[in-house]
Amino acid sequence: MPRPDKPNWPTMHLSGNQLDGLLPRSLAHCTNLKVLDLAGNNIEDTFPHWLESLQELQVLSLRSNKFHGVITCFGAKHPFPRLKIFDVSNNNFSGPLPASYIKNFQGMVSVNDNHTGFKYKCNQNLYCDSVELVMKGCSRELVNIFFAFTTIDLSNNMFEGGIPIVIGELHSLIGLNLSHNAITGVIPGSFGNLKNLEWLDLSWNRLKGEIPVALINLNFLAVLNLSQNQFEGIIPTGGQFNTFGNDSYAGNPMLCGFPLSKSCNKSEDRLPHSTFQHEESGFGWKAVAVGYACGFLFGMLLGYNVFMTGKLQWLASLVEGVFNE
Repeated sequence: MPRPDKPNWPTMHLSGNQLDGLLPRSLAHCTNLKVLDLAGNNIEDTFPHWLESLQELQVLSLRSNKFHGVITCFGAKHPFPRLKIFDVSNNNFSGPLPASYIKNFQGMVSVNDNHTGFKYKCNQNLYCDSVELVMKGCSRELVNIFFAFTTIDLSNNMFEGGIPIVIGELHSLIGLNLSHNAITGVIPGSFGNLKNLEWLDLSWNRLKGEIPVALINLNFLAVLNLSQNQFEGIIPTGGQFNTFGNDSYAGNPMLCGFPLSKSCNKSEDRLPHSTFQHEESGFGWKAVAVGYACGFLFGMLLGYNVFMTGKLQWLASLVEGVFNE
């Protein structure tokens, strides 16, 4: 319903109820709607693509319902152009990630240069409201925020396929959660452009390849979770990456480097350090082996002549000759 002090900014908060069935299409007539929060109900429907007509919508939260099927764009030339919070987590959506929508999220492209903790607070000149979000792994209600705050949460569904490169164009994005899906491929290098990103959760997917070095440019990244994937190679160092612990990379056996105990230097696993020191001095294990083999052969020949032919005089002559030399 509209706020009494902001009659031109209508919102609809229906979260935390027991609403079920299909979502009524009559919502498409609320052309001035800014916030639609339906989280925490039992609504069982496909994605309401007919909401594309709500050109003023800034917050769409369908979290924790029973929505299902593929999220695809239908008809609208510029769907959801002002959307700043897109939360469809904890549903049963499937298919590829909704790139057709993401590339039209123009409300997430503009960057606020004054990146401070006060950027989320309200003043009389800005549209303000409250919404519950999962931030940095914790659920919390943001009260009196204005929507320069931008997040995408597609976690806990059945999405598959690769991560759309166009996400890297959402320069004002604060949080991105794609965890607990079946996403494959690599992390796009374009993620290095998300300079305002504060948390990134890609855990529990099937991502592979190396972690892009470009991510060390994300100076505001406070939470990173890449666990339970198939990443490999050296973990980037520098910037915020020096602050992340082992938990950020758990379940990726092919990763190495700080902060993991697994070294990326394969030569360190070949032989103990003391063995290399002996080789450098010219008396390594190879020389010992060669000497042992020669001595064994000489002994066999000597034993044959002594015990098989019984020529002790030959042995005496041989020994005398060796000493004379």
